[in-house]
Amino acid sequence: MTKKLFLFFAFCSTFFVSAQYTTVINSNRPGFSESPYSVGSGIYQFETSLFFRKASATPTFSNPQALGLNLLFRTSFFSEKLEFNVNTTLQNDKIAFKNIFESSFKKTGLSKFTLGAKYLVYTPKYSDKKKEIRSWKARHSFDHKRWIPHIGVYAGVNFGSFLTDYHEKGGISTKVGLLLQNEISDKLYVITNLYYDNIGSDFSEYSYIITGTYNYNDYWSGFAELQGTFEKYQNKTNIGVGAAYLYNENLQFNATLRGTLQQKEVGIYTGVGVSYRLNRHEDKFIELDEFGNKIEEQKPVRYDENKGFFGRFFSKVKGLFKKKNKQTVIIKDGDKEEEITIKKPKRERSKSLIDVIVKEDIKEKKKTTKAEKKAAKREKKKAEKDIKNKEKERLKLEKNIKKEEEKEIKRKEKERLKLEKNIKKEEENEAKRKEKERLKLEKEIKKLEEDLKKEEEKEQKKDN
Repeated sequence: MTKKLFLFFAFCSTFFVSAQYTTVINSNRPGFSESPYSVGSGIYQFETSLFFRKASATPTFSNPQALGLNLLFRTSFFSEKLEFNVNTTLQNDKIAFKNIFESSFKKTGLSKFTLGAKYLVYTPKYSDKKKEIRSWKARHSFDHKRWIPHIGVYAGVNFGSFLTDYHEKGGISTKVGLLLQNEISDKLYVITNLYYDNIGSDFSEYSYIITGTYNYNDYWSGFAELQGTFEKYQNKTNIGVGAAYLYNENLQFNATLRGTLQQKEVGIYTGVGVSYRLNRHEDKFIELDEFGNKIEEQKPVRYDENKGFFGRFFSKVKGLFKKKNKQTVIIKDGDKEEEITIKKPKRERSKSLIDVIVKEDIKEKKKTTKAEKKAAKREKKKAEKDIKNKEKERLKLEKNIKKEEEKEIKRKEKERLKLEKNIKKEEENEAKRKEKERLKLEKEIKKLEEDLKKEEEKEQKKDN
């Protein structure tokens, strides 16, 4: 049902609305280029980036290092094709003067403040290759109409009176631009911007930006960009690459890394940023009848609206005593009469096709949500039951392991005691054996001593 509703709305929108609104955020970041498309009515979009730039100091006053925060606010309300934006930058600059010695000082303030508007002038129509079923080659061949770009124009006003003196370029000046976008394929886009900036001041400049963006999937995209600026006294060039991640339909994160070239000095530029939008967009649809004519709601007719005060008053008082919705009918069957009260038929306006589709869609959604809730409850109960069973098994296993460990400890303790007892017995036996040997040895020594004494006595007798 949702699919039918979407197809119906898409069919109506092709006839009546040239919409710029997209279901997901459409951000210009992390590149410096601008798409010719607006954000769409009811959208309030903020695109911010925190950047750091560093290069070598030149002999004159230069700005070799800067740290800043850029904010681009975009919205659209008069027309889907028209967008208004504010582009401003708060920046901390290092101003350097290089001679025999190098000196510098720092300044903090606004370096840019521009109010601008852009309008989508032309949108090419590409061939729908999906409808080509007769030839595989024709279905997969390149559509040369894709070389025709989407065209938008830009006009803006620069306010330099409240910028820092280093970035002030003649107070109020104008800026115009041509915005082009080529959709090479469903994933590859090339954006080209041509600008003439600071018109009417001594610092007028021409610039171009060429950006190629490739969408890897629904979340990640990468880009490569080349920018050149031509001023009266100097030219600037930067080449950069970066990536963007779509967190959800209203939030995007991005990062970029660039190399810069200014007055033959090479530098580096890096930045990270966030793009966020407040979505207050509401689609407007025109209801058609079966012949393609616009259906207009009929206003209720009041028959007493041209009456005076008393006429309207008495008509309302009389209306209190009227039976508006009921009618009494007498039915005769021979001699019998029966009164039946019936409701008068009401004249109802035929229901809108959109209302019918929406109601059926709501019913189906309720059914699916109920079934999903029941399935979720069952899954939850099953998961809880599985968790309880696993917990029981775990406790049982821990109990068995503990019992086995206790048994093993007791067995080892018994073996230890038995071993100690055996060792003690062996030590006692060994001690007894050694004691016997000692006593025996003492007896033998005593006997030997007695024998020696006897021999000495005999020798003494012989000498006497």
